[in-house]
Amino acid sequence: MKLNATILYSCVDDEKEEASTPPSESSPPAPASIVVGYAFTSKKKKSFLKPKFIRFARNKGIQFVPIDLKRALSEQGPFNIVLHKLEGRDWSQVIEDYQRLHPEVTVVDPPEAIQHLRNRQSMLEVVADLKLPESYGKVCTPRQLVISKNPTSVPDEVVKAGLTVPLVVKPLVVDGSVKSHALFLAYDNISLSELEAPMVLQEFINHSGVLFKVFIVGESIKVVRRFSLPDLSETDISTNSGVFGFPRVSGADSSADDVDLDPAVAELPPQPMLEMLAKELHHRLGLRLFNLDIIRQKGTKDRYYIIDINYFPGYGKMPDYEQIFTDFLVSLVQS
Repeated sequence: MKLNATILYSCVDDEKEEASTPPSESSPPAPASIVVGYAFTSKKKKSFLKPKFIRFARNKGIQFVPIDLKRALSEQGPFNIVLHKLEGRDWSQVIEDYQRLHPEVTVVDPPEAIQHLRNRQSMLEVVADLKLPESYGKVCTPRQLVISKNPTSVPDEVVKAGLTVPLVVKPLVVDGSVKSHALFLAYDNISLSELEAPMVLQEFINHSGVLFKVFIVGESIKVVRRFSLPDLSETDISTNSGVFGFPRVSGADSSADDVDLDPAVAELPPQPMLEMLAKELHHRLGLRLFNLDIIRQKGTKDRYYIIDINYFPGYGKMPDYEQIFTDFLVSLVQS
């Protein structure tokens, strides 16, 4: 993929390990009454199962047990809950077989439901189909075009789709890799024919450089502000050409929560709107753990765009995640 400009944002990883010192326990841990089997990559384990969280959960009677991928899952446990975030058809089949054999165990979440968020076309189609009331704001998705191959006719396809540059370019498949979270900004049609497929081309929407990352854990919603791509002026659009690369934006290190922003820019999306949105997506996607990347169109008070949905995001960077996630696990067993 052609790059005609230097990288403007450093690569930020929401799941980067964070050094932490476990707090001293004020009281003895409760006997383990909830056993959670987990299957994570080593990176996910470090970012999510932090010492503070493990101790917090232990005080609530929750024990985390690693799943041995070299042994049959049905021979392990017994578990009350299975948490997982692994890729591949083989693992999906393991989970599906386990669910049939152990319907009494809560699996978070079904592989077929997770798969829906592995594709940036299908993830936003769900949002586009929502018919939410606009009492608190209008929820939209950016117009986009999927390019599955590398034809030289890409510029023509863009024109036929009614899109104009600049365009945000993202990989079509979301597989958890750094590459799948990279994005590019294309300023001219000629450069589009040199990009690497499969990819999604999305219209660029000025949003004052701020993105709202909405974490959803079951029924709980937590919103944080992150810096995003800067606004583009007519001069920027007319004088720039080629492709600019942004390996990753809106990561935890780009927090905008403690910055003195214009109140109109900093104002969070209305809570009632987020609650309706989370409820509808939970129902349609069949998922309990995901986050939404939402922007507010510049110059509007209530026009929002969902530009990405991620499964089991970096909760370790979410404020109060220890309490929120512990309550979520307890609620799963109680219900």
